[in-house]
Amino acid sequence: MRGLTVMTIAAAMPMPVAVHAAAPATDPAEAGIRAAMADSAKGWDEGDLNRFVAIYAADAVFVGKDGLIRGKAAIAENYRRSFTGNGNARGQLRFDFLAFKPIGERRILFARWNLSGGESGMTTLVFERRAAGWRIIADHSS
Repeated sequence: MRGLTVMTIAAAMPMPVAVHAAAPATDPAEAGIRAAMADSAKGWDEGDLNRFVAIYAADAVFVGKDGLIRGKAAIAENYRRSFTGNGNARGQLRFDFLAFKPIGERRILFARWNLSGGESGMTTLVFERRAAGWRIIADHSS
């Protein structure tokens, strides 16, 4: 009797069906953010501080090992010592994008930053679409 009950329940359960759906549509924001990140990294590599920080909103907040920094101008000043006339003293910058997450109209990027000089760390960036494009409004890097 018990075997019959188990078989009856098993027969009533839906069978797994392979579903071949088209890949989910890529978030159009992701392409814009990737392009902005690539341009920022080029600014770093070329020693162009203004180009590097162009990705930040004027009211951005940065959290790093030294604490909280408020505003794009203060963030730029924090990075100024690394910049030289023809490059960045800390090496070439590369990002490994780990995940994008939409939060309403904003996007969060989880990434690893890597410098050719051997430094690397993690970053969590919150982007908001502004008139000039996707801008970082919050950066937590370690």
